[in-house]
Amino acid sequence: MFQKILIANRGEVALRILRACREMGIKTVAVHSEADSQAMNVRLADESVCIGPAPSSQSYLNMAAILSAADICGADAIHPGVGFLSENAAFAEMVEEHGMTFIGPTPEHIRLMGDKVTAKTTALALGIPVVPGSEGGLDIANAAKIAEEVGYPVLLKAASGGGGKGMKVARTPADLEEAIQLARAEAKACFGNDQLYMEKYLTHPRHIEMQILADTHGNVIHLGERDCSLQRRHQKVWEEAPSPAIDSKTREELGKIVCDAIKKLGYRGVGTIEFLYEDGKFYFMEMNTRLQVEHPITEMITGIDLVREQIRVAAGLPLTISQKDVVFKGHAIECRINAEDSETFIPSPGKIQDYLTPGGYGVRIDSAIYQGYQIPPYYDSLIAKLIVHADTREECIQRVRRALHEYVITGVNTLLPLHRDLSVAEDVVKGNYDIHWLEKWLAAKAKKDAA
Repeated sequence: MFQKILIANRGEVALRILRACREMGIKTVAVHSEADSQAMNVRLADESVCIGPAPSSQSYLNMAAILSAADICGADAIHPGVGFLSENAAFAEMVEEHGMTFIGPTPEHIRLMGDKVTAKTTALALGIPVVPGSEGGLDIANAAKIAEEVGYPVLLKAASGGGGKGMKVARTPADLEEAIQLARAEAKACFGNDQLYMEKYLTHPRHIEMQILADTHGNVIHLGERDCSLQRRHQKVWEEAPSPAIDSKTREELGKIVCDAIKKLGYRGVGTIEFLYEDGKFYFMEMNTRLQVEHPITEMITGIDLVREQIRVAAGLPLTISQKDVVFKGHAIECRINAEDSETFIPSPGKIQDYLTPGGYGVRIDSAIYQGYQIPPYYDSLIAKLIVHADTREECIQRVRRALHEYVITGVNTLLPLHRDLSVAEDVVKGNYDIHWLEKWLAAKAKKDAA
């Protein structure tokens, strides 16, 4: 097992990884920007190293600085966390070349799944159903012909995309040229690559993702699905496990398809296969070759520590559980608490004045903030995750309401008011929503409030 792990990330996920390491008896190194010198993970780590100024391009994305910090501290492994360099194949290669272990999949698999066109082609070859669309990258000259064959509306997506960037919908032939131009421009600006691909635009799908675990000994298991359909501008807001739309038979059928594919791929570590689910059919979207922000709800319904397993696999050890050991118990919900205005969604950095977290049976808070903490304006606005577990979905929603009522954060705006509204919204309570529901609901609410 590793003796010392450098955590190349910040915020709640860095603290989450640190806690897993400490429970495993592994020493930790926290790297941080100048803006994060007072962060909780920096305070609690065995060692800390400042790797640059506040902008992430000069700190958390500075590969040379991170590798130098690891060398200086004598770390034998680097955990990339979520975002930043977690799906950067070049960084993974550099870590291995420096004689350390990258806690994640191989650079080849990161690269394979990082390109959405290649990932889709690979998924199809592995027996995973995909959304009808262009084969490989989109030939702009033949875009109109492909769109007619697929059927309008169609969705233009960046081949190197993520987070909803470089995505545009063309609802009619007249919309196609402008959608292509806008998608290419945004893709180029965000990812340095303007290659696109085209898919049939599904009108009322749910966003369902399957969590997998694989080791280097040929063992692959799935830990069930998460429903991430409540999202705004392709950014997840509220997640559930299991999905209120999936029964146990469907779960096992999809799980087998995914596990068989992952085994053929020879993948190692944690991973998530994301699907659109409409009219009883699943369509592959992408694979995330890292830990997911919403991983805690899977941990709550399975009792399996995903970070611990991830670290063990990276060290060459076998999984501690087999598929028959995985038992799904109850229901879990995660509310992402961002430092944003709950109506305009404008980021709200600043100083936390009052901070009181909810507690009690079945309530977990993953957060690195504290009273007096200064939220910097340079990074993602996620500051906390409220994770709740109960025996049934109905009880879980009741517990979410209670926990949200107790949660106090002042000094900055947060999404707490939004989540309180969602927890009593009829469609959410009934589980009757798709990926477009939240934006429609927000628009209707804004119109009502303005009247």
